[in-house]
Amino acid sequence: MQKRLKSRFLFCDRWLDRQSIVRNMEAFQDLIVIVLCLGLFAVMLIQLWGILIALTQPLDYKHVTAKILFVLILVELFRLLMVYLQEHSISVGVAVEVTIVSVLREVVVHGVMEISSVQTAAICGLLLILGGLLVVCAKTPHMDCISANTKFCPIVYEDRRELQNDLEFHYSRHRDENQPRV
Repeated sequence: MQKRLKSRFLFCDRWLDRQSIVRNMEAFQDLIVIVLCLGLFAVMLIQLWGILIALTQPLDYKHVTAKILFVLILVELFRLLMVYLQEHSISVGVAVEVTIVSVLREVVVHGVMEISSVQTAAICGLLLILGGLLVVCAKTPHMDCISANTKFCPIVYEDRRELQNDLEFHYSRHRDENQPRV
């Protein structure tokens, strides 16, 4: 009896390759993220047009500032999606930045004087926690460095492919050193 390979499984009397399924699903996810990016870009353009229209009319500073902050939130979300497309992981630092700008936008929209003292204390606590998380994210080495079994990552990689090539080189060298000599 022949054993089937681990990378394959039986489905509807056909052999399907798991790697090709995963590759196709990742491509589909990338397509979804690209559609989201295009949608965000369209919303940003619409909001910029609204800001230009608002500037031609009598100025309501609160309204215009809220729209500008909303565009900044959209830009940060766009950047988050771009990081996801490049690295296939969510950047916690960018997500925290988006959250901070969103909280500040809500404070500007509602006005500091209209918010109760309990809500103000809660917002201050949330901003302190988010700021602390942002500092921790900035001080923590990137997850790729941790997965490389290093205690710290002195090398800053501009591109994920550079890191993968470097890791493959080190692992292949390590594997070659441990091979029995014939």
